[in-house]
Amino acid sequence: MTTASTATTWSAERPWRGIMVATALPLRADRSVDHDAYAAHVRWLLDNGCDGVVPNGSLGEYQTLTDEERARVVRTAVAAAGDGARVMPGVSAYGSAEARRWAEQAAEEGCGSVLLLPPNAYRADESAVRAHYAEVARAGVPIVGYNNPIDTKVDLTPALLARLHGEGSIVAVKEFTGDVRRAYELAELAPGLDLLIGADDVLLELALAGAVGWIAGYPNAFPAACAELYRAAVAQDLDTALPLYRSLHALLRWDSKTEFVQAIKLSMDIVGRHGGPTRPPRLPLSGTVEAEVRAATEKTVAAGHR
Repeated sequence: MTTASTATTWSAERPWRGIMVATALPLRADRSVDHDAYAAHVRWLLDNGCDGVVPNGSLGEYQTLTDEERARVVRTAVAAAGDGARVMPGVSAYGSAEARRWAEQAAEEGCGSVLLLPPNAYRADESAVRAHYAEVARAGVPIVGYNNPIDTKVDLTPALLARLHGEGSIVAVKEFTGDVRRAYELAELAPGLDLLIGADDVLLELALAGAVGWIAGYPNAFPAACAELYRAAVAQDLDTALPLYRSLHALLRWDSKTEFVQAIKLSMDIVGRHGGPTRPPRLPLSGTVEAEVRAATEKTVAAGHR
């Protein structure tokens, strides 16, 4: 029998559940990847209550990495985690064949799952989306679909997600639209498909709606507080979750903004974790935005969150 608590915790059988941190990638001043700092960051996240990591996602600036860098990031994450099942590499690419190759690399490294956007080189129709996921699924590693129509212009609607799940192409979805109503429709259409929180600033709402995991951004800077929030939220312990959510929300909402990579890296730097610069075309934050992120981060530190 599956209880509410076991359904929302990490396990080797369903390694996409729990708190999987979409890791920021530490860069040196010359914009080269600091793999040693990244390995230390992965270990720190796991030591502070997170269940696993998602390298090479949008927060990890995968679009700017060379193939060699991207492959090494996955190897670094697996070695640092000590268990490939705790690593969910992003395998998104412009071509389905390339995405499948990244999924095959993840399988070779022993990763427990992968995260995959729909085709994002153009506004793909349903048949193209289904073919894309089916092709990458041939790599044999469980796929978490990533629904981010804000950036990709391709919407994985509940009906389409149910079809992808029914065809065996996905086991879960990272839901980033912010539309909490979709959680209930998805549960009706595909009760076996795992819903994962995809945007930090709707964590509580989606947890209450039945989410069993969180692909998270702000644990990069505040892992212990975010872990406490997630576990209270999925346990529906509102006495704990609601005040903590209110306290953290000024930061969590930056995960849904265009400048989310720079914002989270700045917060990391402020709390003493090396985030470093971003690679172009992402530029440093403007003065006003930087001041807002800095103020929210310092307020969170002052509140005792870690």
